[in-house]
Amino acid sequence: MAIDSTITTATGSAAAGTSRAQNSMNTLGADYDSFLKLLTAQVANQDPLEPMDSTTFVSQLAQLSQVEQSIVTNSNLEDIATRLASAQALAGVQLIGREVAVPSDRIELVDGAAEFSFELSGEAESVELRILSEDGTEVQTIDDLPVSAGERHAVAWDGTDRSGLPVPDGTFRVEVVAQDAEGEPVSYTGYSRARVETLSFSDGQPTLVLSNGDETNAALIERVF
Repeated sequence: MAIDSTITTATGSAAAGTSRAQNSMNTLGADYDSFLKLLTAQVANQDPLEPMDSTTFVSQLAQLSQVEQSIVTNSNLEDIATRLASAQALAGVQLIGREVAVPSDRIELVDGAAEFSFELSGEAESVELRILSEDGTEVQTIDDLPVSAGERHAVAWDGTDRSGLPVPDGTFRVEVVAQDAEGEPVSYTGYSRARVETLSFSDGQPTLVLSNGDETNAALIERVF
């Protein structure tokens, strides 16, 4: 039942688009009928000595045909969008309850353990990881981390603060502070592991809501555990 509800939500906007296309077709059909009735009436009542120029009617008829073709094309595209939304919703639902690795600057401490990984954009001289509480207070610093670029480096945190005392489980922010030989900062991409809690939709696109508080697109998932 929950899966059906989720898929229905995902396809709602696409279905609305299909309804709009159908309404456009109905309106166009009414315009065709009105146009043909007008054309028939004008031809039947024209002055035989001064027959009407049919060029205008032919041009208008051609324009109506072009509009009809455009509406049919849009209707087909909307149908494809509906099918894709259903497929994306089903794939997203199957991830609920699973753990995934995604780009993130937040980690979740569970049972006194947390994992984080990062990839440097360039070679660094020094690298350290700062773990911060939600209010920005520094909880722990892990230094002497790998400095090489172009590869993923994993860091494990044992859930203790700078005094060696255990920290309650929860969500924390992380910052990688990396500097090159000249003391210039080196950028990085961080990755976190979290559980998919639920699935939401924005403009028909699935968004995964994670246990660490992040919301991410399913396309950004690096790995499913």
